[in-house]
Amino acid sequence: MTTSLITTAIPFVNARPHLGFAYELVLADILARHRRRRTQDVRFLTGTDDHSLKNVLAAEREGVTTRELVDRNADAFCALGAALRIDGDDFIRTSRDPRHRPAVEWLWRTCAARGDLYRRAWSGRYCVGCEAFVEDDVAICAEHGVAPELVSEDNWFFRLSRYRDAVRDAIESGRLTIVPDAARAETLAFLAGEVRDLSVSRDARRARGWGIPVPDDPTQVIYVWFDALVNYVSALGLGGDEALLDRYWRRGDRVHVIGKGITRFHAVYWPAFLLSAGLPLPDRIFVHGYLTVDGEKISKSRRNVEVGPVIERCGLDALRWYFARCCRTRSDSDVSIGAICDAHDRDLVDRLGNLVQRSTTLAAKLTNERVPPRADTADARQLDAQAAALPVRVDAALDRFAPDEAADAIVELLDAANRYLEATAPWRVARTDRQAAAVLLSAPLRAAGIAATELAPFVPGVATTISERLGELVPGAELRAGPPPLQRIRTRSEP
Repeated sequence: MTTSLITTAIPFVNARPHLGFAYELVLADILARHRRRRTQDVRFLTGTDDHSLKNVLAAEREGVTTRELVDRNADAFCALGAALRIDGDDFIRTSRDPRHRPAVEWLWRTCAARGDLYRRAWSGRYCVGCEAFVEDDVAICAEHGVAPELVSEDNWFFRLSRYRDAVRDAIESGRLTIVPDAARAETLAFLAGEVRDLSVSRDARRARGWGIPVPDDPTQVIYVWFDALVNYVSALGLGGDEALLDRYWRRGDRVHVIGKGITRFHAVYWPAFLLSAGLPLPDRIFVHGYLTVDGEKISKSRRNVEVGPVIERCGLDALRWYFARCCRTRSDSDVSIGAICDAHDRDLVDRLGNLVQRSTTLAAKLTNERVPPRADTADARQLDAQAAALPVRVDAALDRFAPDEAADAIVELLDAANRYLEATAPWRVARTDRQAAAVLLSAPLRAAGIAATELAPFVPGVATTISERLGELVPGAELRAGPPPLQRIRTRSEP
């Protein structure tokens, strides 16, 4: 059986979660649910990055301890998974989980034994938002819109330059796949230039003592990204009971789902750390764009659009469907309450719900609530063939991290089934031949059933409702009539 590890990035918890991270969670959840439905052994991991200077400074602004702020916001991130109906297997917190610190220390000591860590003085411009040093000529961080601060410290450095060629070769050979092509090209462009060694510790005084101490050097804490990236293997038991590590990291398909702003950390730094430690690289890094509102990026610090009110107004499946159908992972995507509601009503209610309601209501009347026999006409065979091809199309789209293309394929099948109904008009045929009319309904019913099955990773609530309404769809099986299975969010008169 194929095994897969699917992870999200673990976000800083300097504030409550926003809609942008909800997007990432849902994208990863779709991949995990889809692979499970294809009988893969999947482990889906998410969590929180607690050891950030951003968290320390946010706590100071609020007048609370860092521990209080981190615990409160981490709880909110944990609750977000339940609110989004995320089917996760593990949730790791870097400051609380007993598996994490030993794994970070193991990686540190292993890199040190390899000769890849050394200490020296350093001065540079540091963006706290990115938790990274930036180029000297950067006046304003493009990601966070603030001026980097000048920092002079004596830190531990990782010999990133030693691994430039090996990381580049892994990407160019396809051993490490980065999707989309723009993210891959950006990473290779960085590796084509001068790659400097990376500061991987911070002065403990500047960090206010918050973080994992550098082994054998209590004056320093481990750099938050060196710490945080280890979560992908600390949650699998690195340095302890490594049964899960063997199963999902050493032998599985390793997939990271991340936002575009942290590509370099995952596509350059993380592979270099792994190479130093003799661990396998990720197989695929799926990079998505940002969500925007009126063209402005959603973020915890500048425009924090919380998830709860959106779900309360639109419903969970409407939000999940919008993420999949209307947001393009290859670019930034604008989001609004109206657009979320419209996509739900247009695609799920008008296309799917209406198809199921018309087909089941008429078929139940004509067959005494039984699934009709299969039709053997050219039109029915064509619709059946399109329905049978849908799983392969969905597989291919999700394999290239294009959930919108998978959603498009599902909608195309629904449109074909609705066109078939309009063209064959079984309600008119029923006036003279009830049996022939019933047979005409078999192909659109099967199309609706296959569409519902493929929709399950995207909108589990809608898929369950439709599947329960349709039943087994074996000729002669019970067919349930009833009220419309799905309800519109907006009335047709609403603007």
